[in-house]
Amino acid sequence: MRKGEGQAIFTAECSHHFHFNCIATNVQHGNRVCPICRSEWKDIPFQAPTNDADSRHSIGQARVSPYNASLEDTFVSGLHQPATNQFEADDFSDDESLPSIHEGPAPSAHPQAITIKALAELPAILASDAVSKFSILVGIRAPPFHVDVQQFDRASIDLVAVLDVSGSMAGKLDLLKRAVCFIIQNLGPSDRLSIVTFSSSAQRILPLIRMNHSGQDDAIRAINALSSRGGTNIVEGLKKGVKILEDRREHNPIASILLLSDGHDTLNGDSRSLYRSVQNHTLNPRHNLQYLYLLPTSICPRNNASGDESRQLTIPVHTFGFGSEHDSNAMHAISDISGGTYSFIESIDILQDAFARCIGGLLSVVAQDVQLTIQSISPGVQIGSISSGRYRTQTFDQGQKAIIYVGNLYADEEKEFLVHLSIPVSTPAEGGEQLDNMSLLDVVCSNKDSTTMERVELSCERVEIKRPEVLSPMDRMVCLQVDRQKNRLSVAEAISNAQRMAEQGNLERAQAVLSEQRTALLSSVSAQAGDELCNWLEAELREIGQRMANMQLYEQTGRAYVLSGLSSHSWQRATTRGHTTTFILGEGPTTGTNPTISYETPSMVNMVSKSQILNHGSSQQPQRLNKSSNLIKQHK
Repeated sequence: MRKGEGQAIFTAECSHHFHFNCIATNVQHGNRVCPICRSEWKDIPFQAPTNDADSRHSIGQARVSPYNASLEDTFVSGLHQPATNQFEADDFSDDESLPSIHEGPAPSAHPQAITIKALAELPAILASDAVSKFSILVGIRAPPFHVDVQQFDRASIDLVAVLDVSGSMAGKLDLLKRAVCFIIQNLGPSDRLSIVTFSSSAQRILPLIRMNHSGQDDAIRAINALSSRGGTNIVEGLKKGVKILEDRREHNPIASILLLSDGHDTLNGDSRSLYRSVQNHTLNPRHNLQYLYLLPTSICPRNNASGDESRQLTIPVHTFGFGSEHDSNAMHAISDISGGTYSFIESIDILQDAFARCIGGLLSVVAQDVQLTIQSISPGVQIGSISSGRYRTQTFDQGQKAIIYVGNLYADEEKEFLVHLSIPVSTPAEGGEQLDNMSLLDVVCSNKDSTTMERVELSCERVEIKRPEVLSPMDRMVCLQVDRQKNRLSVAEAISNAQRMAEQGNLERAQAVLSEQRTALLSSVSAQAGDELCNWLEAELREIGQRMANMQLYEQTGRAYVLSGLSSHSWQRATTRGHTTTFILGEGPTTGTNPTISYETPSMVNMVSKSQILNHGSSQQPQRLNKSSNLIKQHK
């Protein structure tokens, strides 16, 4: 729209110009064709209503029309989605206020705490031996929901859905609408949702509003009015989503972005052409992706001009790539750098289940800002490296103290890390008496309570080993839980190495790396003991090998499948990958290959089951791998 002789001028997509007031009146009577060339308009003018009832959505919100509503009703209600964002406000501080009083019953006065475990890989070391790398398994587990107050025993969330509505989404929009509506209907009245759509440009079609009944109705109307057109501008969509969260006046404890796309960014140089040559042999493809420098610092902290990434507030972006044409490298890099997860949706039919798995976790946060503090308590015992995946760690006082920054925990969620120590020769105590035991570490967990936001420190877990003159057979027994964790980390590293080889076009070497890891895995102590996690890891290696059979298959599905798996292993958090999510116990997956469902929590399982019941219209809940049968969780 432009101005002309004191009157606003509307320029239609067919390039014909009209006085805005005249053409807006014409459109209000249901006319959606150009009076000159008779071409049908998709993008039509709209004059916002002035009544107070609509004032909540009048600032910076693009109007959208209810799906299947009559055209006349659409405009009377004042809900329409414009094609461009040129009328949109730059300031998104119009978020709906949070409830002043918590709605619903109060949480338990004595909530369960996070539990800690710390296990040495061996129960004893000879008193005369010094060990340069001795592994300690440090694990935590979040408490479950309180059954009677599930809806109110978690942190509320501010969620922004950033949705691809480019032309390539034309045949997928109905399933996308259904899947997003599933999210809307499962958010609570204290949760808030905003929706951003992007094609060639991006626009906010719903401000950050509470998901009470009225808010859910508004959100569903916005989603049902979506139509596809134009190119793919992922960067603009993310910038707008970030700005909504940065500009909000009030904050729920949890904030996150869901990004969905089926293609490559076609308006920012196309990220495929922004990759550097992989000649530096880095194991992490995100270091080769210049595309990340286009993102806001709240997603990519390394873009902070000050250079201090640790002080930068990071908003997790959980990405969902549809089909074989989406940019799996970019989607994985965006999620990885921001602390989110990347899911590969091989079949659009399982999109709702993939959303369900993700929000099943996001809607079950029971502990925030979790930190593990590890303190050496014997002279000469030093903390070396920590195998923590993508979780940030710091070591202080020349290896005497370390912190693992875990962040938020979902209900019943577990995290495990390997702390590697150097242990000196055992020295006699005063008086020349040889000590039988040596204390190695104290492990303390602290977190902010999800509802009170108070920092809570838990009781200390101490790690001790024996230091005998002679080892007994029992002293030589390897801890299976430590060995299992070593296997998981080794498999993840082998998959990353194989992926790097595949990116260089060396599939033969990639297959060799996977094969060598399978052999090492099956010969491990825990595998020989029949550990089911080892069986699952071996199956994962075989599946990845099959998807690296040739370059065409690797580029179609292998790359995305591998990156989604690495995302899951790096954060020890469930992702969806492949083209099925249903697993019937005793029968195997209902379609396709065995789905990767590691790290699932009961809340995720329940939400996916709810999605499947809605999708299949069945009153019989499908049996899924749950906590007791999840391979990752076996025998912990």
